[in-house]
Amino acid sequence: MAALVELTEVSKHYGNIRALDGVSLRVNAGEITCVLGDNGAGKSTLIKIIAGLHQHDGGDFEIEGEPTRLTSPRAALERGVATVYQDLAVVPLMPVWRNFFLGSEPVTGRGPFARLDVAAMRRTTRDALLRMGIDLRDVDQPIGTLSGGERQCVAIARAIHFGAKVLVLDEPTAALGVKQSGVVLKYVAAARDQGIGVVLITHNPHHAYLVADRFILLKRGTMAGRYEKSEIDLDELTRQMAGGSELEELSHELERGEEPSGS
Repeated sequence: MAALVELTEVSKHYGNIRALDGVSLRVNAGEITCVLGDNGAGKSTLIKIIAGLHQHDGGDFEIEGEPTRLTSPRAALERGVATVYQDLAVVPLMPVWRNFFLGSEPVTGRGPFARLDVAAMRRTTRDALLRMGIDLRDVDQPIGTLSGGERQCVAIARAIHFGAKVLVLDEPTAALGVKQSGVVLKYVAAARDQGIGVVLITHNPHHAYLVADRFILLKRGTMAGRYEKSEIDLDELTRQMAGGSELEELSHELERGEEPSGS
């Protein structure tokens, strides 16, 4: 079976700047692929290519086995690829149901008698959230009154409701505390269990290891490692994330009283 999304040796350059070089990624239905890397590793560029914001310069990009060159986020959505960014695009003073349908509001009636179908939006929002296991007290409350974790969960449920087959999550736990991070990861796993292919972008190996089926490590725009969960434990993943052999060499240099390389 073809992967929902597959990137093979994908590259992206901005003038003389190499943002990505030879990066490969496979996203299967009902699995979570986690992309790890520090700032400047190329995670943002990878997201933009998958989301249709930027086009790749080299390599192959396929959606369900079909070679693809997305030209816009709308084109990505039409192919079932939805991206939820860390800085969620919500209107804080609007109710949850209005934000859930923002830009896609159903109407009832015709011509001059057409109006927003508020009852349907409230009902659909409540049902969609419940299917994800999210039981909000009141979908009429302003979305700005929800916690950061709850807003992330609403965004995930919205993407799935509107037909996402692939869900790209950009650092969904970056600004959250331990409890709220756990809530978000729970619903990320729930999306996977519904057959969604998930790409989880993070710099936190502990969060990644809780839910991911495979790991892609990026460093300065290149592949620093690719592992199935059965091939690596959390300690080794953390070591690789921290720099692996480079960190060990720095430690040895400091122990010998030498100046660190590159200083």
